Amino acid sequence: MFDLYYLVLVVPAMLFAGWAQMQVSSTFDQYSKVRSSRGITAAQVARRILDANRLQQVRVERIAGKLTDHFDPSSGVIRLSDDVYGSSSVAAIGVAAHECGHAIQHAKKYAPMQLRTAIIPVTNLGSKLSIPLFVIGLILSYEPLCNIGLMLFSLAAIFQLVTLPVEFDASARALRTLEQERFLEASELRGSKRVLKAAALTYVAALVVSLAQLLRLVLISRSRNRD
Repeated sequence: MFDLYYLVLVVPAMLFAGWAQMQVSSTFDQYSKVRSSRGITAAQVARRILDANRLQQVRVERIAGKLTDHFDPSSGVIRLSDDVYGSSSVAAIGVAAHECGHAIQHAKKYAPMQLRTAIIPVTNLGSKLSIPLFVIGLILSYEPLCNIGLMLFSLAAIFQLVTLPVEFDASARALRTLEQERFLEASELRGSKRVLKAAALTYVAALVVSLAQLLRLVLISRSRNRD
């Protein structure tokens, strides 16, 4: 049953997630070769967006790696990867603007972002304990322990679900700002939009994987109970 459910549910979800990740990489690489007509770098765009939103206290720093870009609310820092920070490509500018969107969400206390931040500690605990408790419950044939494991694992799916509006909203803010402030021309904006759309697909894929794994565990538990 373990193998059957894994093959039928989890493997297709993981293949979808792998395809989504490849889409991000290939789309980013494609539009990394398209330079913006204004010639300003992603780091400069990020600084201007932050200053325009009275977020002078938020720093913009470089970080090693590829597509490791993120906003750290605890430190008040936007970290842009090597391929983004000093680049003037439409891909890099789109990514930088997206991270600024997160900084603006944090400053404006955007509800889904606050909820996601609030459940991170519980989600981390659940991810560590869920599978061990579920397996122990199966071994001991103790259904309540299995159910606790399932509830803890479901927190991962809830986290992924809450992440979707946070990411979609950040991208929407980014594209709106790039257009209104004329950081990119209309044709260039389409490239940034494709990059951010591909990135958003990875979060959808992460939710699909979590739901597939959760369904697998539920079916395993029910099969054991029938036996």
